Amino acid sequence: MRTVRTELESPAPPPRADPGRGEPMSSGDLLLVFIAVVASLAAAGFGCVDAALTRVSRVSVDTFARQGRAGAANLATVVADPGRFLALLLLLRVVGEMLAAACLTILFAHAYGTGFAAVGLGTLVATLIAYILVGVMFRTLGRQHAPAVALATAGLTVRLARIFGPLPRLLIALGNAVTPGPGFRDGPFASEAELRDLVDLAEENEVIEREERDMIASVFELGDTLVREVMVPRPDMVFIESSKTVRQALSLALRSGFSRVPVIGESVDDVVGIAFLKDMVRRERDGDEDGPVAEIMRAPVLVPESKPADDLLREMQASRTHMAIVIDEYGGTAGLVTIEDILEEIVGEITDEYDSEVAPVEWLDPDTARVTARLDVDDLVKLFDFDVDELPGADDSVTVGGLLATALGRVPIPGATVTVGGLRLSAERAAGRRNQIGTIVVSRPPRPPGDADDPAPGGADGGEPAGRSPQDGKVIS
Repeated sequence: MRTVRTELESPAPPPRADPGRGEPMSSGDLLLVFIAVVASLAAAGFGCVDAALTRVSRVSVDTFARQGRAGAANLATVVADPGRFLALLLLLRVVGEMLAAACLTILFAHAYGTGFAAVGLGTLVATLIAYILVGVMFRTLGRQHAPAVALATAGLTVRLARIFGPLPRLLIALGNAVTPGPGFRDGPFASEAELRDLVDLAEENEVIEREERDMIASVFELGDTLVREVMVPRPDMVFIESSKTVRQALSLALRSGFSRVPVIGESVDDVVGIAFLKDMVRRERDGDEDGPVAEIMRAPVLVPESKPADDLLREMQASRTHMAIVIDEYGGTAGLVTIEDILEEIVGEITDEYDSEVAPVEWLDPDTARVTARLDVDDLVKLFDFDVDELPGADDSVTVGGLLATALGRVPIPGATVTVGGLRLSAERAAGRRNQIGTIVVSRPPRPPGDADDPAPGGADGGEPAGRSPQDGKVIS
């Protein structure tokens, strides 16, 4: 039988649209494009504000407030609680980026079908937009124009925080709960290392001078410095016995150049007080300089050598103390430290009007030269055409100052004179705030022609400083 097509049979389906033919977008697709553009711009704006706020400090905000700039009050509110507002901006930026990515993925799905191609294209385009527009372009603008951006958007940021209420704080609490560590840090620096890096960057960009950078670095290092690293060591201490008179103490103070002299009892490990130059001068003015120095000494301040230098600096400032005796772990005297010793760790060597740069060698006549105390002994013997073996103690000394101290058997002060192997060494002047010997006059004493090979014995003058009796005081060796 012939088959007859009935009207009940369904017609053939219309042909499927070819996505590559460039058919016009529907109103829904246009809406998705609009949402993606707005979301991307919003995310970029929030990223710009985020970057600007991280560059604004409290000091800058105070300056804006004094200048009466618009938005300064709202900006002060934001800077006072940065964690809350930065968390909100981060949330809004992420929402904008994700919304833009979702809209783009749906658009590509409409055009290419719901497959991996649509998802891949949507992810790729959204990533490029987030990186170029949000991560680079607008965040860079925020950092470059941080004050203007922060002031202009502070009001909007505060209003958004009010709209979202406690949501930012809940997000911070949630993040802290799932993140090990202290959570959101309070302040622009997580560690001292970050702050040091910022100081180095400021010096590289010529915001601060190198000297300022070194001073800031010294402040950081002071916290890790112990008192024993900055003290005047025991061998370099100048002191006087408590049985000596005020006149003798005054003579020692004037010749050594120190305004405070430790007073000892039975030994150097028994520091019983500190004699002040002002008290000595006052006694001399009153005509009572023959009394014992123990009558005018003040109680010493004792500190352990393991004490941090910055802690001692604060204590000395609070107690108005300028000198402290440093005690070692066995209770003996390790040295002394002054407030200037600690300050020198920050600002460098402190000198006064009496200190000046001198040449290493200055010939006064063919047989006499003024040399620095730091001149090497080897250079000294070359200057005077001597052999090292002709100078007793030269093997144990590196510098001329060390040779003088070895020959004397104590720390030299200006005027101390000794003859070593035919060379006469005279401590001439003190240098630096510690008043250590800076220059030494070295001369070859006149000798009869027949005694040219028979130099005077070392220490012919007894090693006592010129114009000073043995009772004037004592310098420990």
